[in-house]
Parts: sequence; C-alpha cells; structure tokens
Amino acid sequence: MKVRIALFALLLPTLAYARAPQNTVPRPAATPPLTGFRGEFVANLDEVQAKLMDLAQSTPADKYSWRPAKDVRSISEVYMHIAGSNYFLASYLGTPVPATSDLEKSVTRKEEVIAELRRSFDHLRTAAAKTTDLEKQVKLFNNNISHRGVMLTILTHIHEHLGQSIAYARTNGVTPPWSRQ
Repeated sequence: MKVRIALFALLLPTLAYARAPQNTVPRPAATPPLTGFRGEFVANLDEVQAKLMDLAQSTPADKYSWRPAKDVRSISEVYMHIAGSNYFLASYLGTPVPATSDLEKSVTRKEEVIAELRRSFDHLRTAAAKTTDLEKQVKLFNNNISHRGVMLTILTHIHEHLGQSIAYARTNGVTPPWSRQ
C-alpha cells in the first residue's frame, strides 16, 4: 500500500501537467549561474553596475553636461567612456564590439546614457559567460595578458571611473544613494 501511495505521489505532478492547457509558450531554460572566478567577476560586476546606475539615476539630467574643466570629460562622457570601454575590452575575451558610433559625443541625454550603460554591462556578462579558458593569452596594450587578466582590467577600469563619478556627483550636490543614511 505504501508503495502505491509513493508511486501516486510521484505521478501526480505528471498527471496535473498532462491535464493543464498546452497552449502556453515554453520558457527558455534558465542559464546556470557562473562559478569560480567567472562567478566572482559577475558578482563584482553586478555590484559596481548597481552603484553606477544608482548614481546615474540620481544625477539630474541638466548636470550630465557638467565637466570640472574645459578639456575634461563631462558626466555623460564619463558614463559613455565606461560603456565604450566595456564593449572594447570584451572584444579581448572574444566577444565582438557592437556597431556603435562615438558614444562619448553622440550619447548625451540622461535616458540614453543610462540605457547604453546598461547594454554595455549586459554585453560584459555575455562575454564572461562565453569565456571558458581563463588562461588563454591575448595581447592588450602591447602586453600579453590572460583572459582572467582582461576581466580584472575591466573591473579595475569600471571601479576607477565609479570613483571619478562619485567625485563629480558630490561636486554637483548629489550624494550617492548608498551613502544616504
């Protein structure tokens, strides 16, 4: 009797599925989370992206053209420099650069800047997911470097410009959202 109950319990979900309407659109299988160094890379990428996006959202649109000096990048140009570099550096992981124009000069409106920045981070995640040989060597800025080194360069670059963006924001009276208490 216990065997029949156990067997029925195992078959019940199958019977319920068979009776369910079959006109639903199948969902794609979820991508398994990355592990090891690639997982750590994506976790750090998520964290720095969240801060950049929060800061970009908190900065008033009329401040996006502000620059600290004549020949220094404006707020929007810094964000677009990050996006362009995300695309460029991902190419060293074997993910081609999407067709873009000079982002720093052509994308200046707050909504467009935020959207392009988001796309560039998605591009990096795709590159990380496709990168399976972390020790593969490439030539970056005339130096031999591994894919792991490229990924570290990407994170270092983004964090460097996060710091710059924080200074720009504070100079314009914007407190980073994560600092507000």
